[in-house]
Amino acid sequence: MTEQRPTADDDDIIQVDQTDQPSAIPFIAAAVIAAIVLGAIVLGGVLSPAEKNVTDSDRIAAAVRNFVEGANGTETVPAPGTGCQGFDAARSPLAGQSGAGKSVEIRKIDPPIVDGDKGKATVTTVTDGTETTKTWNLTRSGAKWLVCT
Repeated sequence: MTEQRPTADDDDIIQVDQTDQPSAIPFIAAAVIAAIVLGAIVLGGVLSPAEKNVTDSDRIAAAVRNFVEGANGTETVPAPGTGCQGFDAARSPLAGQSGAGKSVEIRKIDPPIVDGDKGKATVTTVTDGTETTKTWNLTRSGAKWLVCT
């Protein structure tokens, strides 16, 4: 048997041009785009930090929690830094609930109503199994909300 070799007429010869040089342009473009995106993220974090995205409702809820934690942790009503100037302990929203070893738990804080530097929040607390719902008055002092009577 003899081997037959294909002739030029039988198969078209495919020539591959291997003279192309690989290019770094796509990699450089991807690096530039990644740097721009990363820069935009960093710039967004600097210009609009998460602390500034806190609403008055969040601040009022934090003030209520701080007041209750202070009442649970100390006999002083209100705990330092949680009550307005001229706070009357007898008219405290926790009057009769806190102190003497009693622990107050916040069950619910309804969305507060804010009117300028004044705010009101309906707060449900539990002490010794007794649930109490009261409207708490708050006043803004700088960037901080304080519980008032």
